[in-house]
Amino acid sequence: MKFEKICTDKHSAARCGVITTDHGTINTPIFMPVGTLGAVKGVYHKELKEDIKAEIILGNTYHLYLRPGLDTLYKAGGLHKFENWDRPILTDSGGFQVFSLAGIRKLTPDGCTFSSHIDGSRHTFTPENNVDTQRIIGADIMMALDECCPGDADYAYAKKSLKLTQSWLERYAKRFDETKPHYGYDQTFFPIIQGCTYTDLRRQAVEHAKQFDQAGGFAIGGLAVGEPTEVMYKVLDDVCPIMPEDKPRYLMGVGTPANILEGIARGVDMFDCVMPTRNGRNGMLFTWNGIMNMRNAKWEQDFSELDPLGTSFVDHTYTKAYLRHLFVSKEMFAGMIATEHNLAFYLDVVRQARIHIQAGDFAEWKEEAVKRVTSRL
Repeated sequence: MKFEKICTDKHSAARCGVITTDHGTINTPIFMPVGTLGAVKGVYHKELKEDIKAEIILGNTYHLYLRPGLDTLYKAGGLHKFENWDRPILTDSGGFQVFSLAGIRKLTPDGCTFSSHIDGSRHTFTPENNVDTQRIIGADIMMALDECCPGDADYAYAKKSLKLTQSWLERYAKRFDETKPHYGYDQTFFPIIQGCTYTDLRRQAVEHAKQFDQAGGFAIGGLAVGEPTEVMYKVLDDVCPIMPEDKPRYLMGVGTPANILEGIARGVDMFDCVMPTRNGRNGMLFTWNGIMNMRNAKWEQDFSELDPLGTSFVDHTYTKAYLRHLFVSKEMFAGMIATEHNLAFYLDVVRQARIHIQAGDFAEWKEEAVKRVTSRL
């Protein structure tokens, strides 16, 4: 993987660039649709490419390891071939999912033992077998195994947690160097910067991660897990300026369109979140004119197109009244339309940000854009 920074905004830390992988190029800043189990819920791959214009999607190591399992994935030739996606894929290590299983997992210096949410069977992730697992999945970009520290953790716990993540990273990097890709194309990995909300711990995490030259970029984890938005932005203000300029920065699991714009302004290059798909399935649409609840009665006889400013074909094919009807009727098609709209909008947000970074007026444009996308219709 190669990253080339193209330009930086004059009045903020926003930047744009190009990531080159063996499965294609990624223009940054970028939003990555979440395809946890090998599919972005409710969207054909054809639409992901041609309508939504996704350049990279995610898979999840924890879920794919449990189902369909490594034997199936290996025999299929990796996740790309299994799901017939020929563009880049990024996989999380599964650390966040293990974090969410707090009641049925045990952390040790060796790794993490957990119970499957499917059948209760016991499994262990170590840094070493996590590398092996992601090699078999075949992601272009792999995340190092980490502990996702709770957002409200006290300093003592956060410090202990970071020490564990750092020791796992050292073993992960060693195993990565000892192994080779299974399918003939290049893979890279990102260390995950933890440290909760504590500035000194976050900075320690960055300095420790920077020693791994083989890392293709850096992920910022442990945010959007309950801390106030202002705290998240402060963490970005603390860590982005000390990260290498020549490697991409990925803010994991974030967030709203406003969060993404504020993250870009602070120097983040890559984002993912389930919000456009999950909220879409529940009737929430994000637009340049604000947020729409499609279950509201106000749309019952609004026969105007779904979103005049939208870039997806659904925006100009279906009306607000029709989509509301589908939602109140509990039709599956409602969630499909809303998901397609939201993902196309999120990709348009980062695309417009890139345009304004290159034009040199991003900071001014961002202030107005945040107001627009956070209003309610």
